Amino acid sequence: MLIERIHLHHIQLPYVHPFETSFGREQHREAILVAVESDGLLGWGECVAGSGPWYSYETMGTAWHVLVDYLAPALLGQEIGQPEQVAPRFSRVRGHAMARASLENAVWDLLGRAQGLSLATMLGGVRRAVAVGVSVGIEPTLEELLAQVEGYVAAGYARVKLKIKPGWDVQVVRAVRERWPDLALQVDANSAYTLADAARLAELDAFDLLLIEQPLHHEDMVDHAVLQMQLKTPICLDESIHSPEHARWALDIDACRIINIKVGRVGGFSAARQIHDLCAARGVPVWCGGMLETNVGRAGNLALAALPNFTLPGDISASARYFHHDIAAPDFTLNADSTISVPAGPGTGVEILPERLAAARLRYLALG
Repeated sequence: MLIERIHLHHIQLPYVHPFETSFGREQHREAILVAVESDGLLGWGECVAGSGPWYSYETMGTAWHVLVDYLAPALLGQEIGQPEQVAPRFSRVRGHAMARASLENAVWDLLGRAQGLSLATMLGGVRRAVAVGVSVGIEPTLEELLAQVEGYVAAGYARVKLKIKPGWDVQVVRAVRERWPDLALQVDANSAYTLADAARLAELDAFDLLLIEQPLHHEDMVDHAVLQMQLKTPICLDESIHSPEHARWALDIDACRIINIKVGRVGGFSAARQIHDLCAARGVPVWCGGMLETNVGRAGNLALAALPNFTLPGDISASARYFHHDIAAPDFTLNADSTISVPAGPGTGVEILPERLAAARLRYLALG
């Protein structure tokens, strides 16, 4: 298909409830929705970079710049028959995985719509529904956190992830575990600790956690390997894994026992599938992390998580978890068994709602 035009929509949606991690507290989510146009069809992708350089150096500003000045020009006017043909066209651009992913993923959606294939089928998915959990941010008080968890457990979530940081860790996990002794539970530190905190992190071994996610520096692997030897609980790497090469390096030195695959962080569905396949060959389980996406990104995450080695529940909560009114339909809801059904329609299986997109839009640009 000839890539004729590329549309960029910078949007902002308020959260249902403020979301706090060790990076800080946020009231709304910004995103760039990318639409790739060919033969009257549009394929959509979502750039998950943040408004500031907290989780990643990528931001809405850097992603917009890189998309406009480098990535879109490399794709416009090109004939694309397979989505795997996109990434090589970006080979001169170092980093900026989230910007690259949004454009590559839009092409996956475009080709799926043109061929009448679901994204899950294109990727090699084997599940009609995937196990999911919910991520609970840091709250002002322990009582407020427990109330949040109680609500999600009552809603049917069988797995909960708690955000932690120094001073908000062992006592919080203990309180949740005592209240819900059989709940599948994991924690995410977002790089808030150092090796000097190893003894403190080892206290978490007492709570039968699925994993401890990214406790140390966001680029580190070596110290994680040292820490993993001191813990019974599996370490899961997130921020440290930017590519299939990073995943291989981490596994080669036993820096983790689990990997969280986020499509945006690794540069798109092609790289995400490569990491999945590598981990499957090594006997290392993976799960799909969330970036508080709209239904566009959420649909893509569900399709990816349908692959066979996604054996742990993903951070792919129901649509209503984060936003009152999403910009794409249909909304995703939680099934009774703590799963969400994988979209079966062409491409991502969701459709943009023009009025809601317009209401959320901060700026727009058409290229080509």
